[in-house]
Amino acid sequence: MADLEDIKPLRDLSEAFKELAATVDSPTADLELAQFARASSLILPLIRSLGIAFKFAEMAYAGTVNDLTKASESIGTLQVLVDGDIEANTARKDTSNTKNLLRVKRTLEVVRAMFEHTLATDGTSLRDPAHKAYTQVLAPHHGTAVRKTVAAGTYALPTKAQMLKKLNEDDEASAKVRMQSYIDASAPVLQYIERLFHSRDLFHVISYG
Repeated sequence: MADLEDIKPLRDLSEAFKELAATVDSPTADLELAQFARASSLILPLIRSLGIAFKFAEMAYAGTVNDLTKASESIGTLQVLVDGDIEANTARKDTSNTKNLLRVKRTLEVVRAMFEHTLATDGTSLRDPAHKAYTQVLAPHHGTAVRKTVAAGTYALPTKAQMLKKLNEDDEASAKVRMQSYIDASAPVLQYIERLFHSRDLFHVISYG
């Protein structure tokens, strides 16, 4: 069993996305679904560190990633996943693998935005970075009730120091390096998924679903 001091969720997250970024750094790249699902699952400790107010978000995201992990047992790559849904005419269905991919993509984007705003914001509060990230990425896809619930939840967020302690990060400087690493590495991965949707004429159809 790994020593607790060796468990570093931010390090694991940044390293996993560096590997994904290296994979998609090619015009003919095709990202393996199993690798993508595993890397995406490493977001869960971060969501968990935000406290009980985001328990529902944690459960929903865990279920979505689990669905993609199960799908990876029979589906090799993201391209095969999307093409399979298109062929079966199920890409627009809420339960489709393509919709699950979209949901994971949005979560990766909101984490990326929260890290960006956290690094750009002085002080100990996470409320402003989290609120800005949510407003930027997810709010346009949510109704009024969900937006109000999330806004209320931001008041219960831990401080930056409390979050880093839950993530086993004793050194804020190294945590910032890892956040920036995820910001940089996730960009080409997210761009890859966007290109995949656009190339199949899907993004304009499901990006608001």
